[in-house]
Parts: sequence; C-alpha cells; structure tokens
Amino acid sequence: MKLQDLDIIVTAPPAPGWGGRYWILVKVTTDTGLTGWGECYASTIGPDAMKAVITDVFERHMADENPENIELMFRRVYSSGFTQRPDLTVMGAWSGLEIACWDILGKDRDRPVHALIGGRLNDKIRAYTYLYPLAHHTLPDFWASAEMAAEAAQHYVAQGYTAVKFDPAGPYTMRAGHMPSMHDIQTSVNFCETIRNAVGPNADLLFGTHGQFSTGGAIRMGQAIEKFSPLWYEEPIPPDAPHEMAKVAQAVNIPVATGERLTTKVEFAEVLRDGAANILQPALGRSGGIWETKKIATLAETYNAQVAPHLYAGPIEWAANVQLAATLPNILMAETIETPFHDALIKSSITVEDGYISVPTTPGLGIDVDEDLARAHPFTDTGLHLEMQSDPVSYHAPNVFAGGAPVKEG
Repeated sequence: MKLQDLDIIVTAPPAPGWGGRYWILVKVTTDTGLTGWGECYASTIGPDAMKAVITDVFERHMADENPENIELMFRRVYSSGFTQRPDLTVMGAWSGLEIACWDILGKDRDRPVHALIGGRLNDKIRAYTYLYPLAHHTLPDFWASAEMAAEAAQHYVAQGYTAVKFDPAGPYTMRAGHMPSMHDIQTSVNFCETIRNAVGPNADLLFGTHGQFSTGGAIRMGQAIEKFSPLWYEEPIPPDAPHEMAKVAQAVNIPVATGERLTTKVEFAEVLRDGAANILQPALGRSGGIWETKKIATLAETYNAQVAPHLYAGPIEWAANVQLAATLPNILMAETIETPFHDALIKSSITVEDGYISVPTTPGLGIDVDEDLARAHPFTDTGLHLEMQSDPVSYHAPNVFAGGAPVKEG
C-alpha cells in the first residue's frame, strides 16, 4: 500500500464561525483506494500559500511511501532543507497529513486509531468548552460582560460540562508582552467571581490568555484571580520563553497550561524541563500529528504533567485528539466546540454526552466526513485563521476584543 493522491479543502465555517475563519482539511488516498482525512492547524500564512506547503510536503516526503512508515516520513519532514528543528508551518502541514495516514491505517486494519497506538485506556474523555454567547447575547458586548459569561456558564453546566474557559484579560497584540491595565485586571476578577458564584463547585474555571503579558504583568494578573481557584492559567506570556513562564508558575498559585502554539517534542520538552507548565495543550494539527504528540504525552508523564488537547479548528482535528486521548494515562480533558456545522461535517459520528466525549470504536478516526458539505463552504476572505490586534492596549478603559471569534454577519 502506498500514498498516492492528495486533495486539500479549505472550508469556512458559517456563522457563528467558532473554530476560526477556515479549516484546512486534507484527503489522502492510497493506491489501494483507501482514503484518510486529516486537518492542518496552521495559520501563520494564508490558506492558498499553505496549500502549496502541504502539497510540497506530501510530494517531496510522502508520495509513494507506505503510510505505516510514520517515523520515516516525520524524519524526512523534520530534517528537510538541512534544518532538523521545529518549523511551525511545515510541521502544521505534516501534522494534518500524518493524521490522514493513521485514518488510512485504521481503515486498512478495520480498527480504531487508538487500538494501533497503545490501545484503549479511556472509554470517554472529559470535555470542556469556551463560553460562547447564547442566542440572545449581543456582540461584541458579550466578551466584556461577566453577567453574560456567567449565564453562558450556567447553560453549559446544565448540559453536563464540568469545565468552562473564558479569556476576559484584554487583547493579544502583535507587540511584545504587556502589563495589563487595572481595568483588565478588574474585569478578569469580576468574570472569575461572577462565574464562580453562578456555577458553584459544579465546574472548574479555565482562565485563558494568549501569551499577551510580560512576566511581571502575568504575575500580577494571576495573583489577582488565584483566590477563585481556576484549574489553569493558560499561556500567560508568549510561548517562546518557557524560562520566563516558569517564573509565573512559581509566583502564582494556579497551574499553568500552555502548548497550542508549540510543535514537536523538542518545544514541549523545554516547557517541562523549565517547569513552565504542568498542563500541556498540544493541537494535533500543529504539534506533529498523533504519533509525535503521543511522545509529547509520554514526556509529560515523566514530569507528572497532564495533557489537555487544544481545539480551535474543525472536527477532524477533534477526532484525532479523541483517538489519542483514549490511550493516555495522563489525559486531563479535551477542548470541544459544539456547533451545527462541526456536527454535520462529521455526520454526528462523535458526540458529547453529559460533559464527556464518547470514544468511537469504528475504524480509523471514527468519523464519516461530509465532503460535499466541506466543499460547499469555500473560504473567500483574505484574513488569517486567527489574527492579533495591531494597536496597543488601552489604559483608560476596559479593552473589548473578540479575538478568535470575530463578529459574523447573517
């Protein structure tokens, strides 16, 4: 069996658009007629340029290769161009293609992917969700309203979720880490207090940031909210300085989580060595794929750290996260996005029930992709999957920032 054909579909999720402006889906076919699906979580360049990168990686390092040879193909990609170092864009391309290889292998053996990478340890995976606005909430007001966030939290807890994430700490900008304004600190305190009062002990609070603070600023923010006992403090400073993030972890009484912007065991190992975080959040469409992230999780075990796969993408990456999570002794939980489009794209083949994801037992990733639906929603915009604010933060008033959830028309 050899890898033969590649098709790339860039799908734009319709309103409300949770999961980013577009999802890069890859469909790989073998000479025996088997098809595997993957998703590339790569956003540093536009989707047209990314399609060229994915095609080059496939044709240069994977075409005509047996899909079993994951390690061989990874070493070709990782070492390409005399680099032998993590390359965020190239590894994003590889990650989606690698996921497709596992989907093929599972279908070829008539087994779920988790059965091929250590077997089923967990029948269900604890899910968490961002606090997204309810139908009657107004945008962009929702992102700065503790009361609306608390109402959304009660809604999700009533559905069975035992952990909810929110990020009221102001914008993440293209500039270096900044000192939060007192307005943003107070807004964050209000969110934590109001949501905690609304859900009581029925849900963990996951405090999200996106690497926007200086080391001192992250410590100030963390110390202001630690009395509400969040389960984690997510990526409080930029992800490329784990030694500085370790200073935050030592100064704040909240577990630090990081990883959505990191790739391969090399970068995650540095986080663990420096004591920067004890909750890792790899995004499998970027971190190196299923096999590489299995290695990351094993490294985490040796540091008594847990894994909580990140998701701000489509349901194919989610399916890969679930297959991996089923095998991990140190899984904490997995991010979940429930929209009608996410569900329809995989024909309801993975579901969340009472706050837990049921692990599929069907072959491959365990999903049935609606290819026609994916093609019916092409991306026609010019923006990147996620974008950062150009202007500096305001110190005169609270900052309202939609971030990865821009207002959609219609």
